[in-house]
Amino acid sequence: MNHQPILVTCGLPYTNGRCHLGHLRTYVPADFFVRFLRRTGQEVVFICGSDNHGTPIVVSAEEEGILPRDLSLRYHKHFDETFKQLSINFDHFGMTDGEVNHRRTRSIVQRLIDKGYVYKKTIQQSYCAKCCRFLPDRYVEGNCPYCGVSARGDECDQGCGRHLEPGEIKNPRCRVCGQSAELREQEHYYFKLSEFRDFLLSYLPDLGGTVIARNYAIGWVKEELHDWCITRTLDWGVRFPGAEHLVVYVWVDAPIGYISFTEEWAEKTGEDWKAFWCGDIAPVTHFIGSDIIYHHTIFWPAMLKGAGYGVPEAIVASGMLKVNDQKFSKSRGYVVWTGEDYLEKGMSPDYLRYYLLSYTNHTKDLNFAWKVFQERMNNEVVGTLGNFIYRTLYFAYKFFGQIPETSPDETISAEIQRSIDRIETSVRAYEFKSAVDELMALAAYGNSYIQNNAPWQVVKTDRQAAETIIRTCLQIVHALTLLLEPVMPVSAQKVWSMLGNNDDVGTHRFSEALDPLPPRTLPAPQPPFQKIEDENVRELEATLQARVEAAQMKAKSREEVSIEDFGKIDIRVGTITSAVPVKGSKKLLKLQVHVGEEERQIVGGIAEFYSAEELVGKEVVVVLNLKPVKIFGIESRGMILAAGDQASLLVPLRPVEPGTKVR
Repeated sequence: MNHQPILVTCGLPYTNGRCHLGHLRTYVPADFFVRFLRRTGQEVVFICGSDNHGTPIVVSAEEEGILPRDLSLRYHKHFDETFKQLSINFDHFGMTDGEVNHRRTRSIVQRLIDKGYVYKKTIQQSYCAKCCRFLPDRYVEGNCPYCGVSARGDECDQGCGRHLEPGEIKNPRCRVCGQSAELREQEHYYFKLSEFRDFLLSYLPDLGGTVIARNYAIGWVKEELHDWCITRTLDWGVRFPGAEHLVVYVWVDAPIGYISFTEEWAEKTGEDWKAFWCGDIAPVTHFIGSDIIYHHTIFWPAMLKGAGYGVPEAIVASGMLKVNDQKFSKSRGYVVWTGEDYLEKGMSPDYLRYYLLSYTNHTKDLNFAWKVFQERMNNEVVGTLGNFIYRTLYFAYKFFGQIPETSPDETISAEIQRSIDRIETSVRAYEFKSAVDELMALAAYGNSYIQNNAPWQVVKTDRQAAETIIRTCLQIVHALTLLLEPVMPVSAQKVWSMLGNNDDVGTHRFSEALDPLPPRTLPAPQPPFQKIEDENVRELEATLQARVEAAQMKAKSREEVSIEDFGKIDIRVGTITSAVPVKGSKKLLKLQVHVGEEERQIVGGIAEFYSAEELVGKEVVVVLNLKPVKIFGIESRGMILAAGDQASLLVPLRPVEPGTKVR
């Protein structure tokens, strides 16, 4: 056991939008890892915070007509609250726009300047004559100079994935007004990343964490290593020392947030932040997404080394998220929002934690599909784990009313210890799926044990033998509950209480799994997990499908079409003759619409905005020649047109005969 305190961090959520499941691909495994280490006796400090600077936040704030600080505060609070709902418990959750981070960033940049690692350079940068400003990062769009595909100003996000320096993008245009940009000279500051090639080639082979992070970084360093422009022409951010008209690039002050947040934690607790950051190798493990490996394995260690700080001991990179086997994409509708699509539906936070940890290897892409999610929860969590726990507690309560005083089967200690050892080996190798699989294997062992020994039969003829069987099963439940806490902390606490305990299961170590259970009265047990019903899944799938279809329609609407193409769309006026709520859905109505010579059945997601009664007799505008689709098992042959977030129905100003074509 390592008694030296370590620091674990997560990549900082960007305060430019809501939390989605893609975010949780990093934060849930990190929280699991921290909880696990603490159960082994390891002292861990868990640090994170929100990333508040950069052009996307400025652009979004301008679109809303608010200050970037106000936008950042809104989403900082949102992420903080969402993480807590999911039992992701940071020791400190800061903001990069905090006073400590401004001071620490300027200090580190000044050190790099003093040591000769920063130089001034005149470059050509995109400028919008219409908006009268230079266009840093996300303010400019164009084509990647390396692969030619559409790209944003700081990264080829749709193609080769390369980091793009200011002025590199081809065919630049202003993201705000759409006008072509021109190139103008401007003075900026560069970090001599190229000088750290030899250091990185010696540091990276011994870097702990996942192989994908290490190998990716080594490949990049061997191939090319260019200096980075570390200033931007913005009003929002950390002012660059000696050039107050510029701010530091967000990828400078964001990772420095790890240090600043540690300082803020230390100020609250009376600890020393330098113990983590001021040695040669910092006892720090970063959990990140695979899209930011370059920044954390190359740029960040080089900056730390140049400024005289310790470099991270380990970097753990996760795979990305897919939705219904499609690449995660908010613009294409393949997104599941943590709040409105999950938590606000009353879904268990622990179920989501379990799925994210157990679905696949941590470094591989994780696919999220509602049907698969339901099957995993019902078969594994409810059917295997929950079944064994409830049966054991039920029979213990029914037959004895307490934990029997007898000793468990002598073979069970070795079985539990093997499970603990295998789980710990998997966790320390960042193989979280394997760890959860071992936990479920122990639950399956318990199910087989209780089924094969049938205490409900044995108790009729040999009460003492039945006591031993139940006592053995209770020992397994005790061990499972301790091991379950890092995965499903709320559920583990619930089972812990049903075992007759009145303290926090999270304060106990795994080594206690084999401790004798004192005889004590047991409360009446309840099933620890509930099945996910089919109707819930149908509604969730319908919500996702509607989002994808809306995104497709939106994308098509942006394309220029000829009058001939428009003429192919059969849009007519219809009259709603019947409206009935769809059973099991809060959003859908089954409508019958008279469109002249026929009546069409259409399923519309407008139940939140209109009652069924008020729709009958209303004239609406309908697209008729869409391919029929089934929603909640009901065929829908058309689409009623509506506008805006409140689904304002498009209606004719004067009475029109049903079936009249819209021209």
